[in-house]
Amino acid sequence: MLMLLAQISWAQFELKGKVTDSVSKKGIASTQIYIEELKKLVDTDKDGNFQFKDIPSGKYTLVVFSYQYETLATQIELSKNQTLEFELSELTTELSEVVINQKKEEIFGLKRLQPVEGTAIYAGKKSEVILLDQMVGNRASNNARQVYSQVVGLNIYESNDGGLQLSIGGRGLDPNRTSNFNTRQNGYDISADVLGYPESYYTPPVEGLEEIEVIRGAASLQYGTQFGGLINFKMKKPVADKKIELKSRQTIGSFGLYTSFNSLSGTVGKFSYYTYFNYKQGNGYRPNSEFDSKNLFANVRYAFSDETSITADFTYLKYLAQQAGGLTDSQFADDPMFSNRERNWFEVDWKLYAIRLDHKFSNRTDFSLNVFGLNAERNALGFRGIPGLGGLNRNPVSEPDWKDEQGNYIYPRDLIKGTFNNWGIEARLLTRYGLFNRDAVLLVGSKYYHAENGSIQGQGADGSSADFSFHNSLSDYPNNSNYIFPNRNLAFFGENIIYLNDHFSITPGIRVEHILTRSKGTYLVNSLGSSAVDTDSTESLSLPRTFVLFGLGLSNEFNPNLELYWNFSQNYRSVTFSDIRTVNPSFIIDENIQDENGYTSDIGLRGKWKKYVSYDVGAYVMMYKDRIGIVFDDRANRVRTNIGDAMIYGLEFFVDWNLIETFQGDNKKMKFNWFVNAAFTGSRYLNSIEGNNNVDGHKVEFIPDVNIKTGLNMGYKNLLSSIQFTSLSKQFTDAENSNVAESGSAREGVIGEIPAYYIVDFSLSYAYKMLKLETGINNLTDNNYFTRRATGYPGPGIIPSDGRSFYLTLGIKL
Repeated sequence: MLMLLAQISWAQFELKGKVTDSVSKKGIASTQIYIEELKKLVDTDKDGNFQFKDIPSGKYTLVVFSYQYETLATQIELSKNQTLEFELSELTTELSEVVINQKKEEIFGLKRLQPVEGTAIYAGKKSEVILLDQMVGNRASNNARQVYSQVVGLNIYESNDGGLQLSIGGRGLDPNRTSNFNTRQNGYDISADVLGYPESYYTPPVEGLEEIEVIRGAASLQYGTQFGGLINFKMKKPVADKKIELKSRQTIGSFGLYTSFNSLSGTVGKFSYYTYFNYKQGNGYRPNSEFDSKNLFANVRYAFSDETSITADFTYLKYLAQQAGGLTDSQFADDPMFSNRERNWFEVDWKLYAIRLDHKFSNRTDFSLNVFGLNAERNALGFRGIPGLGGLNRNPVSEPDWKDEQGNYIYPRDLIKGTFNNWGIEARLLTRYGLFNRDAVLLVGSKYYHAENGSIQGQGADGSSADFSFHNSLSDYPNNSNYIFPNRNLAFFGENIIYLNDHFSITPGIRVEHILTRSKGTYLVNSLGSSAVDTDSTESLSLPRTFVLFGLGLSNEFNPNLELYWNFSQNYRSVTFSDIRTVNPSFIIDENIQDENGYTSDIGLRGKWKKYVSYDVGAYVMMYKDRIGIVFDDRANRVRTNIGDAMIYGLEFFVDWNLIETFQGDNKKMKFNWFVNAAFTGSRYLNSIEGNNNVDGHKVEFIPDVNIKTGLNMGYKNLLSSIQFTSLSKQFTDAENSNVAESGSAREGVIGEIPAYYIVDFSLSYAYKMLKLETGINNLTDNNYFTRRATGYPGPGIIPSDGRSFYLTLGIKL
């Protein structure tokens, strides 16, 4: 009898069933069935069928959820194999965005990732998910202030190119082109070169995105070694219930802005697709700031069966932008809209390819294989200082483009052409197995990355047009180099969720990384402060290294709405040869520059209180060893080198309060939420490498002590609005915490802090049947401010942010 009772108590059962429409009696595809106690989630197949395997006996709460249907929750007692049937009723009230958004929030609209999603593990990690369907803001120009308003502690470089490029950092990381994050789209890399040149020149339009996933530094084990972590842009999925759906959004705005976003989507049998074309043009906030962009994306998916599918993506981006150049502090104070550059240009040609295979070996084992590639080019052309002097003893910021008596430009333009040809393959296997009488989750994977990139720097064409051809032979121009960078990367990684009881889990992880960085090419060596060329040098460098990163995450879920989490993860950032060999007018690069390493640790409490408040409160510390930055050498030259070891720490606070639910109960016609997103950050250099004076004890650059975003999201039926307030305290731009350089000095504009600033944004939208109208005002108070002192392109110097601007969008869905 004891043996029989033991057998029954350890028995595993099967739970399956079908979800149908209460009227048509047809199965509902893509319905989510969630077992709250076990945190298990499955989707129905195209016929509405679902299945759970190996479920222990007990009492469970099942939640059945599908968009456009009423949510169903029920309790069952499982003591044998069971088959269930659920009928869902369509929403009987008018479908407004408020209703749908509240529905998402109540059940699955969490602003964090589940412990396991697909073939990835997020248990114990600080993660934030931006639900773009709920955003009321300027989508047409990718307004990063509004898009990332609820992601804590981000520092944003603002540009005036219609949101073509995204530059975000955080926790003391340089925001320039998001280079300190591993940047992905639908799970594959989209930056120029993940290790050799991790800058992102392509950013998908918000109008084509479903979600943006942000995972902090602990993402280094699964996705790469970057200190910042992961940003993954998830494109919209094909509609499942139509053969074809057309969406079109046309936008006009201040400074000559016009954007056109048009998408097609549908499902025909086992084949589904989503594609869009996005066109942008504008004159920019300042003179000499015009831009023109064309972006095409296509996604096709074929489901061989419920277990196996293959997906292919193609992305094309072509844009040309004129760059108004940087300003000195005195120029900015006199007129932030001033520009003394009319022949600086930037061009990007970006092609991304990806094929993904997903296969379920069983209900407990999933496999994914991602093959991706990049074929791209970026060209930067402009006057950045006088050749031969390197711009180091003249001020390239205030120096105008002088002309002779015949009207010809006296000084030539500098041209840098970069080419990026790389591909990679990443395989992941995730399986669930029994351990300590509970389901454990194991993820193993590997990635190979192959890059063949090139960089040529020389004299650009005369005149002021966007001519990206070299004017003279490279040997005639002092700022001259011609390099290729063959980089190879092989990595193996693994993480394992181990549940010690129903609430507490530990997730150890490891990543083994082999990096081979090489550079081959020629460059000219010229004497500092003289136009004389000394030597023509040929260089071939190879730097192989292999290392291991470790991490550990802990999670204790006191209940489904309250979790305490902690994680620790090592980080690593490879130095780039392409940066080393680019001549910059604002600083010299130390040829002995080395890789950076360190670790990140987070601890936090997150969850919900009833239906009233959603929150995530935490603290973190980041140790940054051999941090790279800019300091002055003993000859007062600015040098980019390894500065020393830095520690960054802070408190991060996010709360979203549903005021309607709190004071009026379940009112689906109205929405009234107040959110507060605040980061309080401290930092200092613990020690400096010999020769780097005036650094010990200083604050780390790119860190405002206080970073606050707060706002109200309001709505009545289909009329929605938002108002947002953003405020950042001052921040330094160099490790020596330099104040603003003297007026007229060679360093003015490049050296100095970024003053404190605040901005107010207002947005409004109204939907009626198939039409939607959106409008708003950005920088409502018309403040003059800036977020960046550029050391190279698009400066050098202060890059002013946009003044008050308006936009108006008309959308239609057919």
